[in-house]
Amino acid sequence: MEKNPSTVATVERWTDYEWVLEGPQDGNPFRDVTLTARFTNLSRSLDVAGFYDGDGRYIVRLMPDMTGTWQGVTASNSPELDNRTLTLTCTTASPGNHGPVRVSNTWHFSYEDGTPYLPFGTTCYVWNHQGDALEEQTIRTLDEAPFNKMRMCVFPKHYTFNSNEPEYYPFVRNQDGSWDFTRPEPAFYRHLERRIRDLRDRGIEADLILFHPYDRWGFAAMTPEQDDAYLDYVVRRLAAYRNVWWSFANEYDLMTKTTADWERLAQLVVTRDPWQHLRSIHNCRHFYDHTRPWITHCSIQRTDNYRTSEYVNEWRQRYRKPVVVDECAYEGNISNNWGNITAEEMVRRFWEGAVRGGYVGHGETYMHPQDILWWSKGGTLHGQSPAR
Repeated sequence: MEKNPSTVATVERWTDYEWVLEGPQDGNPFRDVTLTARFTNLSRSLDVAGFYDGDGRYIVRLMPDMTGTWQGVTASNSPELDNRTLTLTCTTASPGNHGPVRVSNTWHFSYEDGTPYLPFGTTCYVWNHQGDALEEQTIRTLDEAPFNKMRMCVFPKHYTFNSNEPEYYPFVRNQDGSWDFTRPEPAFYRHLERRIRDLRDRGIEADLILFHPYDRWGFAAMTPEQDDAYLDYVVRRLAAYRNVWWSFANEYDLMTKTTADWERLAQLVVTRDPWQHLRSIHNCRHFYDHTRPWITHCSIQRTDNYRTSEYVNEWRQRYRKPVVVDECAYEGNISNNWGNITAEEMVRRFWEGAVRGGYVGHGETYMHPQDILWWSKGGTLHGQSPAR
């Protein structure tokens, strides 16, 4: 039997291909085993980091961005994984597959094949943490909705209307109930990937929120080393999905991280994402410096109770980047002033932002007897602004 057999496969352009390899299970493979692969196609070369998926299963996930033949070879500190080879034929993208979204003409977006992309996004922070029944209902709602972008968290969330426990957690638990931050939980990530693919197959971008302050599990208070290891694993697993965007934080200024921390985390993603997906950071009260070169577009929360979209043209000129008002307030009837604007006012804010050259995002917060509010848990839309 050949010691390191070769693999031959076919995939369409801009679609994730999983190169699955069997390797060691001893010790802590998440920490101890290194695995990378170099892929070449004519003059194009991509260095992609692999990841451990549990039970001796290692994956290198590739999104080929050129048609033709790609040759891959691995490098690893494990002899079982080292010098493995792959020949991958990349075919033309199918209809509806336009590739990743990129910045276009300074203030706008287009897919990589040049097709214009106009973001009509919605916020559904932890819909992917609600269990299959409610998550599938959310998917059915999206099938009938106009949205082509979804803001969603990697970590679960603790906040008003959000007291339930998630089905999966991002790390393995120790016997004493604490988290082993050196061991990501593969089942958690497989579930997240399933939901990212659900969105991709519907033409919806997954604007992934990597950190947020609304936490009771300790994920917002990890050490810098733990933050780095978590983020590295996320990029290794998810960067090959064409519909992924990186949102470094929801309301970054409510967290204890310093500007130096955010800059370090940003550079980690910039250097380790082979496909350079879109990157942003979202504010509560104070804007981040959106002129920073790693930020591809402005992700903005409203600046007062009424006027937000009215400032879009000013922000365009200040930052010279696309302006996305991801949180202009929410259509709904809760007591918080950020969650009780009318459908008519939501639509007005969309139009105001659009005529000023920007983009505005949707959210909905109607009271529900089981606390199933779209803005957080998904489910069913009850408002009128999407139809309008």
